Amino acid sequence: MTQPSHKDRVVIFDTTLRDGEQSPGATMSHFEKLEIAELLDEMGVDIIEAGFPIASEGDFNAVSEIARLSKTSVICGLARANYGDIDRCWEAVKHARRPRIHTFIGTSPLHRAIPNLDMDQMAERIHETVTHARNLCDNVQWSPMDATRTETDYLCRVVELAIKAGASTINIPDTVGYTAPVESADLIRMLIEKVPGADQVVFATHCHNDLGMATANALAAVAGGARQIECTINGLGERAGNTALEEVVMAMKVRGDIMPYYTEIDTTKLMNISRRVATVSGFPVQFNKAIVGKNAFAHESGIHQDGMLKNAETFEIMRPEDVGLAATNLVMGKHSGRAALRSKLEELGYSLGDNQLKDVFVRFKALADRKKEVFDDDLVALMRAGEDAENDRLVLKSLKVVCGTEGPQSADMTMLIDGKEVSTTATGDGPVDAAFNAVKALHGHKARLQLYQVHAVTEGTDAQATVSVRMEEAGNIATGESADTDTVVASVKAYINALNRLLMRQDRVGQDKKAISYKDVS
Repeated sequence: MTQPSHKDRVVIFDTTLRDGEQSPGATMSHFEKLEIAELLDEMGVDIIEAGFPIASEGDFNAVSEIARLSKTSVICGLARANYGDIDRCWEAVKHARRPRIHTFIGTSPLHRAIPNLDMDQMAERIHETVTHARNLCDNVQWSPMDATRTETDYLCRVVELAIKAGASTINIPDTVGYTAPVESADLIRMLIEKVPGADQVVFATHCHNDLGMATANALAAVAGGARQIECTINGLGERAGNTALEEVVMAMKVRGDIMPYYTEIDTTKLMNISRRVATVSGFPVQFNKAIVGKNAFAHESGIHQDGMLKNAETFEIMRPEDVGLAATNLVMGKHSGRAALRSKLEELGYSLGDNQLKDVFVRFKALADRKKEVFDDDLVALMRAGEDAENDRLVLKSLKVVCGTEGPQSADMTMLIDGKEVSTTATGDGPVDAAFNAVKALHGHKARLQLYQVHAVTEGTDAQATVSVRMEEAGNIATGESADTDTVVASVKAYINALNRLLMRQDRVGQDKKAISYKDVS
């Protein structure tokens, strides 16, 4: 990408695989992480924070393999401020062509109280751990967690210490989404002006969306002198989420007249990766989400539609194709072939390999046999089904329900559990309850159903139903989603999908003696 010389380069640091996956209910398999990392690399993301290697054996293995497979991106791992974490992180990222260690400690009064360190003790810890990281890796990033609630003088002191110890990137996290745009800009500007050696390092911004200002705060920080934005696809992340990558990238692209910055992101790949992250994380994108939401380029008002017909720029500040969408007149049905399906999916923002296309084509044909016409929304629902037959431990094989005014309602079910076929019959208060009871009879669990939602994908009696569920067990939360023209089948598949994600999360944590929290700093 060639840019005018008057524009400054902004580095994009994606933490979807680390901070994004910390969202309650967001769990990705090992192979899904590898896939997302590959998509991020291909899209032009400068730095991929691949995980938290000390957190679990699963995290360590994922970061290690992502590091080995990376082509262009810097591969970064997270480490708390102790030697064990940093050593483990280095073991994982050292395989990358361009590795980075990211170490952090909470510096605000609230966070200093957690390890019971006074200011001097924490300063000593920072100097020792950053030095240790720099002795292992020549690319070290340091973060004072909860920086926006840290005393200004102390923040300047510890940033200076980290720079002297060898950190080449200083990240300033708004860990709880507390700050506002003016504050965000002023904080970065103040650190650059006051801290000795600040002109020799890159300042980064890491914002959370608790007050709905993550994107604004990140862009304000850039205006203040930051040249790295930490963000996630779809704004995925703890609580209200992180800065959304697609929003800051497109904001700088569309408003380059007032924001003289650029990135190396190939924006035409945004829609594909957005939808893939939504599928593998189990977190659907809200319809009115900026840039990548279903309605982002939809116009219903008569005045808006008239304006669009006369000149698209009347109501569109960016073109759909800029983010990976294109208009099409292809009508899909049971006679459509693979080439037409591939073309249609690419226009909807999905880029599939041959093996993926083969699997989707089988499911598309099954759907087309039951529907007169397969609409765009049907295909999106099909892609978001969340099924992973190769890795799922629980798979629905067959289901038959009896329902109506005369009870009891019952479900005959056959499932594959770890490859073994098992069957049962269960009753319940309605066909969905009976089917869920059948799943529980075949695979005993204590998970509690927190949310059950059904939406019609399109109009008509043959419309697909999209079902979303959220389940919780022993503090672990998982979401599941599926779509089918049969609402009960969609419900059961979504339920099983959530259980598979719970099993995945439990397996990952169970590999360690003790699960480690991001918030632990000792």
